[in-house]
Amino acid sequence: MVNNGVLRVERVKELGWREATLFEQDCVRVVVDDIGGMIPEFTNIQGENRVNAHWLPWFRSGSGKPFGAAEEQFWKANLLYHIAGNFPCAPNFGGDTDLDGIALPPHGWTANLAWRFRGKDSDNEAAWAVSTMESPEAKIPLSFKKIDAVAMGHAVHYTSLAISNRGTDDIEICAAWHNTVGAPFLQHGCVISAAADRWSVVAGGGEFDTTTRLALGAEFASLEAAPLAAGGTENISLVPGPIGYTDLVCGAIPASASLGWSSLVNPFLKMVYVCFFTGAAAGGEEDIILRFNDLWMQYGGRPYTPWASREGGTDLTYCLGTENSAAGLPFGLQYAREKKQLMGAPTTFLIPAGKTRVLRYGTLFAPYEGGALDGGIHAAGAESGSLALGGKNGGAKFAADPSFGILKKIEAKA
Repeated sequence: MVNNGVLRVERVKELGWREATLFEQDCVRVVVDDIGGMIPEFTNIQGENRVNAHWLPWFRSGSGKPFGAAEEQFWKANLLYHIAGNFPCAPNFGGDTDLDGIALPPHGWTANLAWRFRGKDSDNEAAWAVSTMESPEAKIPLSFKKIDAVAMGHAVHYTSLAISNRGTDDIEICAAWHNTVGAPFLQHGCVISAAADRWSVVAGGGEFDTTTRLALGAEFASLEAAPLAAGGTENISLVPGPIGYTDLVCGAIPASASLGWSSLVNPFLKMVYVCFFTGAAAGGEEDIILRFNDLWMQYGGRPYTPWASREGGTDLTYCLGTENSAAGLPFGLQYAREKKQLMGAPTTFLIPAGKTRVLRYGTLFAPYEGGALDGGIHAAGAESGSLALGGKNGGAKFAADPSFGILKKIEAKA
């Protein structure tokens, strides 16, 4: 059914009776959960043809029961009980960590706690919803305000994450958007591209030690030549099938970039998924700048629950995280504070006392014509009201707002 140019935003319940907000217009449908801000559905609409790009884990709970001791035996963490698609991470990114005696959950409160829905609205240009969250720890007095939006004619989910410091001391934190795609969009032969010009395999001493095929801690210049633990290199820009490995690499985005981005092209479906955000060269004082492209390549390799149905079983999980962060790989905020920099880029940022900083982010999921993008993307930028992508065989433009003027107008009145 075609929406005939009408923007729609309404409250719904999705799997497990989770409270959520639904956005829909002609070319996309987006579902945003209150719990963790999870986005289980980001569907592109082409007439009667609909493809959801986002990862829906086979193990995602549909019971409607809260996470408790019984659930912990299988899922191990509240995050994994609810995880799906894309979600915001702050003030922690990576595994759970202890910070000055405060236990921070994996990927922070924004990915674990319930957002408080504050309201929804629309005009002739966009539809949006506002939700908020307060820090549960008095020692880290942060307030979070999130705006989710879709704009007429744009195959894009826009988000604004404002983080305010209510305290008298500056607070040093991490943040990220954890985009994760899955089947049917993700398949063997898809092509990964990103803005980074330097890459590193996750260092040893963490959860990837026993799952990786790559050389832990190694730096490299191109996704087309990632160093293998057994010697030689592999072109990890080409997505394989479920090969029995789970890897994580991080790429540093040049400080000269006006737009940060990462992408996945499916040349068989002729569809492209692009994350885009303000780059360091275009950032103002209020902007949170994501310095890294992080690729979580979950192609099997975790023979334990919830990835497998039992301890020692087969990892049944196939997905790809095209994540973007201001963080220090998957080791959490304490590590990021100690590390300071990775490949020359800062691993944290400050929220000054009494101030607010804002992370603006867009995710585009759209079809393209011809073969211009089939081999991946080498450049992305703003061009006269559109997102312009440069492919190996030409280029393509998509209706979008990489300068985030639409979001800024909504922020001023929401």
